[in-house]
Amino acid sequence: MSRPHVNIEGVKKVYGAGRDALEAIREASFAVGQGEFVSLLGPSGCGKSTLLMMVGGLLEPTAGQILVDGGRVTGPRKEVGIVFQSPVLLPWRTVLDNVLFPIEMLRLRRPDYGGRALELLEMTKLEEFRDKLPRELSGGMKQRVSICRALIHNPSLLLMDEPFSALDALTRDQLNLDLQKIWQQNHKTVLFVTHSITEAVFLSDRVVVMSPRPGTIERILEIDLPRPRSLDVRETPEFARYSKAIRDIFLARGVLSNS
Repeated sequence: MSRPHVNIEGVKKVYGAGRDALEAIREASFAVGQGEFVSLLGPSGCGKSTLLMMVGGLLEPTAGQILVDGGRVTGPRKEVGIVFQSPVLLPWRTVLDNVLFPIEMLRLRRPDYGGRALELLEMTKLEEFRDKLPRELSGGMKQRVSICRALIHNPSLLLMDEPFSALDALTRDQLNLDLQKIWQQNHKTVLFVTHSITEAVFLSDRVVVMSPRPGTIERILEIDLPRPRSLDVRETPEFARYSKAIRDIFLARGVLSNS
């Protein structure tokens, strides 16, 4: 792993108190290297999204700490971009205006970022839709817009919370390829939440496998597959071995069952 960009140290998250307390995450610790693509993979309710939101400064840990570039996370940070499960586009704004929305919120000069916005739209094959409204876009196109929006202010860290889970299989495959290309061209650190073993192995340098709630770090697998990866890599014995190793963890923990 390269120099740590994110350090998660003994993080615990409990919702509520007393008899109503719900322990979502228990003693999570790991690091994400500079420029690394790391996936959080685990069953529903294991705390993946909670952990991601704590890294983004949108939730506060109950115990432990999270560091980004050596600084403790105590709230939202400008160097972090977030892509949510839903694109959350403003319906009255064009594609270009949605991409530039964070620039307005950060009170930066819009003219300084117009060129970057167009470059991102070209990279995601959306340049001809720059003046369209969200209702004129497919689900996959909307999610591409949300990725552009998250990257517009050039954050060093990109957090992605199951961004492709609502899409059909073909669109999801294409966006996996698109995301790999965007990541390689922009050299960002990515922390990516998913329920899909195949998606995690295809995209990641490492996969952090989480246990059922309360979420703990069950195992961290390094994915040693050459890049750039085509969809054909999913048919290789190496890919199958990584996928099986993860499935075996979930079988052993009762998340999956062969019976």
